[in-house]
Amino acid sequence: MITPEQAIDSIHERFGRHPGHRALHAKGTFCRGAFTASPEAAALTRAPHMQGTPVQVTARVSNGGGNPNVPDYAPDVRGLAVSFHLPDGSSTDIVSQTAPRFPVRSPEAFIELVRASEVGPAGLWKLPLFLARHPGALPSLRHNLPALKPPASYATRRYFAIHAYKWISMGGAERWVRYTWLPDGEEENISAREAKNRGRDYLQEEIGERLARGPVRFTLQLQLADDGDSPDDPMAVWPDERPTVAAGILELTELAPEAESGGELIVFDPVRVTDGIELSDDPILRFRPRAYSVSVEARMGG
Repeated sequence: MITPEQAIDSIHERFGRHPGHRALHAKGTFCRGAFTASPEAAALTRAPHMQGTPVQVTARVSNGGGNPNVPDYAPDVRGLAVSFHLPDGSSTDIVSQTAPRFPVRSPEAFIELVRASEVGPAGLWKLPLFLARHPGALPSLRHNLPALKPPASYATRRYFAIHAYKWISMGGAERWVRYTWLPDGEEENISAREAKNRGRDYLQEEIGERLARGPVRFTLQLQLADDGDSPDDPMAVWPDERPTVAAGILELTELAPEAESGGELIVFDPVRVTDGIELSDDPILRFRPRAYSVSVEARMGG
């Protein structure tokens, strides 16, 4: 079984070592705002940030890779991480990405995929070899290809949280859910040529300009599991006909350039939940915070 240290080392080998930066999602922009839950969400969970009172959030939009110097027009998965600041001073997080499906079931297979995704001649033989060992990954990788296209803005994409969570109501009723952030408006991509013409940092610049004009909004959509839908398998595709619920509105209002100033590091952790929300036994989900801890230590110069 791969260790968190081995996983982070493999990621650094793939993207290079960049002191002070995240192992993945190294290039991004912090924002501030608020989240207001819907009555439908409050009926499904007793979690404090889902009761309808607005809660403050810190969010980060990002590119998926581990190189902070990569141009924004490069093909990549994009990320939206949101930390909800709860009344008792604690926080809970949702970590999401534009790729809707996770292609593997284990941390070991994910690191194999990271190594196989190398750009250049080496990738020409590494990826086919990976697919020969993990043929089940191919449908998900094909389905995720549109997520690599350059977006017009971080604000014009859907973001999928991948993992399932158990929501527990005030009365003790339980329901497994998955999260998707829906943009306020149509999804919008641009051509590779137009993205390159906009510049290396066009996504970072555009989100700042957009926020200066007004709030950026996303709806938190829940997909509700039914009997037979696995909450523990990150590759499991729940049928489209499963019911969905609009759980609330995220409103980002301004940039937060000082978010990691003064030596403070912000970690968005998908296992940081609160009362009323519980974790599945998804092995990818359970592995992530251990790898984050290693990455944080490296960022702090440990």
